[in-house]
Amino acid sequence: MSYLSLKGITKQFDDFTAVKNFNLDIKQGEFISLLGPSGCGKTTTLQMIGGFTEPTEGSIVLEGKDITFTKPNKRDFGIVFQTYALFPHMDVFENVSFGLATRKIPKELIKEKVNNILALVKLEQFKHRYPAELSGGQRQRVAIARSLVYEPSLLLLDEPLSNLDAKLRENMQIELREIQQKTGTTTLLVTHDQQEAMALSDRVVVMNSGNIEQVGKPQFIYNNPGSFFTLDFLGKSNKLSGDILLDEGKYILKIEDFSSEIKAKETSSNVTFYVRPEKIKINIDNEIGLKAKVKSKLFLGIYVVYVFSRAKDDDILVYTQEKFRDIEVGENAYLNWQPSDIICFLGD
Repeated sequence: MSYLSLKGITKQFDDFTAVKNFNLDIKQGEFISLLGPSGCGKTTTLQMIGGFTEPTEGSIVLEGKDITFTKPNKRDFGIVFQTYALFPHMDVFENVSFGLATRKIPKELIKEKVNNILALVKLEQFKHRYPAELSGGQRQRVAIARSLVYEPSLLLLDEPLSNLDAKLRENMQIELREIQQKTGTTTLLVTHDQQEAMALSDRVVVMNSGNIEQVGKPQFIYNNPGSFFTLDFLGKSNKLSGDILLDEGKYILKIEDFSSEIKAKETSSNVTFYVRPEKIKINIDNEIGLKAKVKSKLFLGIYVVYVFSRAKDDDILVYTQEKFRDIEVGENAYLNWQPSDIICFLGD
C-alpha cells in the first residue's frame, strides 16, 4: 500500500483549473519532485497536500487515512518555504526548538532532539547565533532542522533553495539529499529547476498546465521523454529532420549523406527527431558522420560547448569533454551518435 496517495485531486478557481485530476502514489521514504514552469500547478498541489488549500475534487490519503479536509496543524507535516521565516529575536537553538516547546515536550528531551538535529545539519557550533549572524545556507539549514526536529510524517519543500547563489545552491542540494536519506523522511519538493529535481529525486513528476506530463526516475525521463514538453523542459536538445528508410530489414534514418540506424516500426518522410547535445560525438579523423562547420565554441572548464552550422536545418549544439586539437571557427567536422540516443515523436 502507498504511503501517500493523491487520488484525482483537482483545484478550480472560478473558471480556471489550476490542477486537473492529479493522481500519484508515493512510497514511504521517497524523495519526489514536482517539476514544471511557473503556473503549472505544482505549488497549488503542494498546498493541497499541506492542507492550506482544499481540493475541489479528489482525495488525499496518508497511511490509509483520508486527510483531504484535515487542518494543516493536525497533519504533522514539516514545511520549508522560499523564505525561511525564522524568528529574528531567537537564536538557532530557540528557533529549532520552538515547535517542540509548543507541543509541551519535556525540556531534557527537547534539548536532546535539537542537539541531534543540529549535528545532522552541521550547525552545532552555531546554536547560539541569531539568524542575522548566519549565511543564507546556514539559515536554510536551520529552517530544515526546525521542520525535521519533531520527526514529521512528511516534509514539504516549496522552492527552498531558490534564494541561494549558484555555488551555495549546489552544495545545499547535496546536503539536503544526505539529510533526507539519513532521516528517511518522505519528502515532496516543488521546483522549476530541472537540475535540482534530477539531482535530488527518486522520482520526478513533470507538470504542465495543471496536468501530470510524465512521472519517472530522473535518468529515465531525461533519456526517454514521453512528450515534446518533457524533452524540451528537461535540458537542451537538437532538432533535426530526415527520412526513415528500410534497408535489409533495418530501419535507417537518412539525413543528407549521413545514415544512422533508428528504432522504428515503419518508413516515413521528413521525420523530426532530437538528439541531446552531450550525446553527439565529434569526428575529425575521417568523414564519417553529418558534415557541419564550427560556428562558435565556448570553454566552460569541465566541458566545451560547440555550435555547428549546416546548410540545412538549425544549428547543432554539442557538449563534449573530449580533448581535441583546437577546432577553429570555420573548420568542418563530422557529427554522429548512437541509434539509442535518437528521440523521435512521429507526427511532430
